[in-house]
Amino acid sequence: MQAREITFSKLVQQGEMQLQVPLYQRTYSWQRDELRQLWDDVQELVDDQLAGRPPAAHFLGSVVLAPERVAAGGMARWLVVDGQQRLTTLMLAFTALRDHHRARGADKKAARIHDLVLVNGYQDGHDHYRLLPTQADREAFIACVDSLPKAGGAGNVGAAYRFFVAALSEGEESGGEPWVEAVESVLRDFLSIVAITAAEGDNVYRIFESINNTGVGLSQSDLLRNYLFMCLPTRGESVYRNLWLPMQELLGPANLELLVWLDLVVGGNSRAKQSEIYRDQKKRLEPLSTDEAALEAEISRLSLRADRLMRILEPERESHPELRDVLERLARWGGQTHYPLALHALDLVDGGQAEPAEAAQALAYAESYMVRRLFAGYSTTGNNRVFMELPKDLGQDGSLAEEVRRHLSRSKTGARVWPGDEAVRDAIRTRPFYKAGRSNQRFQVLRRLEESYSASEPVDYAKAQLTVEHVLPQQPAQQWYDLLAEEAGDDGSPDELHTMLVHTLGNLTLSGDNARLSNHPFRRKQEILDSSALRMNQRIAAEERWGRAEILARADELAERAVRLWPGPIDGIVHADDEWAGWKELRAALLAMPAGTWTTYGDLAALIGTHAVAVGNHVATRTGLHCAYRVLTADGRISDGFRWTDDRHSGDPRALLEAEGVPFDEAGRARRTHRLTTADLAALMGKEVAEDSAPMASSPTGDDTAAGRFETLLRDNQTAETVQGVLSALEFWELQGGYRAYGRANETSCFPSLDAGSALASRTLWPIAIYPVIGTAEVVFQHLKRRPPFDDEPLRRELMARLNRIEGIDLAEAKLDLRPSFSLEVFAGHSEEICAVLEWFIHVTALAEARRPIGDEPAF
Repeated sequence: MQAREITFSKLVQQGEMQLQVPLYQRTYSWQRDELRQLWDDVQELVDDQLAGRPPAAHFLGSVVLAPERVAAGGMARWLVVDGQQRLTTLMLAFTALRDHHRARGADKKAARIHDLVLVNGYQDGHDHYRLLPTQADREAFIACVDSLPKAGGAGNVGAAYRFFVAALSEGEESGGEPWVEAVESVLRDFLSIVAITAAEGDNVYRIFESINNTGVGLSQSDLLRNYLFMCLPTRGESVYRNLWLPMQELLGPANLELLVWLDLVVGGNSRAKQSEIYRDQKKRLEPLSTDEAALEAEISRLSLRADRLMRILEPERESHPELRDVLERLARWGGQTHYPLALHALDLVDGGQAEPAEAAQALAYAESYMVRRLFAGYSTTGNNRVFMELPKDLGQDGSLAEEVRRHLSRSKTGARVWPGDEAVRDAIRTRPFYKAGRSNQRFQVLRRLEESYSASEPVDYAKAQLTVEHVLPQQPAQQWYDLLAEEAGDDGSPDELHTMLVHTLGNLTLSGDNARLSNHPFRRKQEILDSSALRMNQRIAAEERWGRAEILARADELAERAVRLWPGPIDGIVHADDEWAGWKELRAALLAMPAGTWTTYGDLAALIGTHAVAVGNHVATRTGLHCAYRVLTADGRISDGFRWTDDRHSGDPRALLEAEGVPFDEAGRARRTHRLTTADLAALMGKEVAEDSAPMASSPTGDDTAAGRFETLLRDNQTAETVQGVLSALEFWELQGGYRAYGRANETSCFPSLDAGSALASRTLWPIAIYPVIGTAEVVFQHLKRRPPFDDEPLRRELMARLNRIEGIDLAEAKLDLRPSFSLEVFAGHSEEICAVLEWFIHVTALAEARRPIGDEPAF
């Protein structure tokens, strides 16, 4: 075997050649998290290049290739023994870049990528492609490379292509053509891999097994520890016993690694990566390698920071009440975004350079920055970078708190803007807050608003088991629509009013009585809310009715509280973006749509927090809007006023939609099974799944109260035949070793669940979610795609195919990454066929577990 370091572009530009993924390889499996990590690395190199700093090559890892045979015409073919995920991802990135050039009219640049990176121009058939994925991925990959109508469809290959298309579009909006050129330069010249080439006669499958069955390697902190104590021949034992070991026992392995990374960031290395901390720390410490006293001082300094990190991770350790409060709020907010600033602030406090109250105010500004961006709908993508850069820019002028506020106020672009008071007020009135951020973040916002009422008897949130509740229900009964009809008019129909209002902050509260509140009329909800200990709920219960006027009035009241609780940027330094953030979110949603799907003006309006008419006007007038032809009227028709706004398309948009896989009926209406709802769009954009889409209680022992509610709702809302079919299928599931889990939302849903894995690394799988009131069963591909064995795309496709063979079920292939549904009425006549699919699901899971090596468990 031979090894050499080479850039990806040079690897695939060695004459006419092909990298072929063999059948024993698993299908392409990279998803948003892996793609985002790669793209973040690319972005750093792009930033370096644009700033005039020559970027260093970024090492992507290794690939193992084995010669297969020389094809007719002298084309070399190589089997990809290991590394196909990286190779496929880079090919899709170049494919998206080619198409981005085409959309800009840069045809020569597009042709260069196509001819030199993607294809063998003089070869036909499968030999035409420089990368040939495994058979299950081939069709989707070729659709992207050949620019077929189904390019960017469902599945991991299509999703990766759409990810890069969206990333390039978003980047060019802020960086222009120089940014695009820098991206191409980085992809072409600065992504390095080690190509390991097997010799003829080597056992390729044995190599594959060896690579994929290795032991656990040393962590980054392990490597650093070993290096440090090799440099401490005389003091090592004492330093280890008195400093390193107590620090290691205090933090544990994961947090020790976190500390070593934060030590770099707070020390001024704002580009430090957690995967490369050993390299960066070693480089920093090498000048001290012969000075044992200096190295001991470094370890002593690190041990002091270990105590500070624990105060961040466990705020109850902090003695100052004001500082402890803000650390607790940030801990409940979740994530590591604030860690660099928090550690820097505690360094200053412990060193006597800042008062605890001043540090608390600085961290409160950091909290405000994140909360206000959540309100306004800005992406969280740039937040980590903002706070990693803060420590090196502080300590120059004024108090810590004012420095932090001034620094955060300087950002004027959407990627880093700190929304002002008016932007927050407008967002709270109009945006679907329930779809923003993560569930714990939405909860914390409502908790802080409730706490602002300063009730005489504070709520014990640890015991109350509160969840976010919609006052106007998500699936309202007719009485709610009658109430909304009183206010309908120029603002739209009752259904449109419901869509506009239901997820806004003015309609949300906290409650421990979600099941009792359910979809009841407001009079019944009043009785329950009036008995609540929460002041927010008592104020809602005091209203005579609950419609548009009341929701907007409450939104205005909460907005005034919000701008006081979370103070904004310094006036005069930052201004709102020239363009409303919602339009950027709309473009991102269109770019995320798989080929073969459509959505409505109303769905997009609900997603971004505006009216369907405004969306229609924007789509009709925005030049070059990607995939605007996929936006249809509420009944699935192409709008009478639709016009192409770019030079790439012409003719009937229906023909293009049909080529992508959207069926139309004789009346010109697109099939509803291919429609993407607001929730679907949010999921495709990487927004968190709503609380009611996964089991909140999943125990084989069951939940008698939830089970009773579920069966009562089922009998009250479905026919006797449907009830019998559903319950028979659930009983069959239990006989096969599964159990029922239930949701805690208003409509108690049921999840036929199955535990897999070992006691040390168990995971729960469920094929469907049953909703007794709205009468649907969701097939949860969106969850299964991250859970073995159904993270393997062919198994999800097989599950879809088996269900689609049942009369009455028509799941669109384009929704393979989502949660398509079918009517519960199918259970009435086809319960046995559904049971056969459930039995197959259990069999496949059990077979995969039997084949899984001991100790080879995924982490969730």
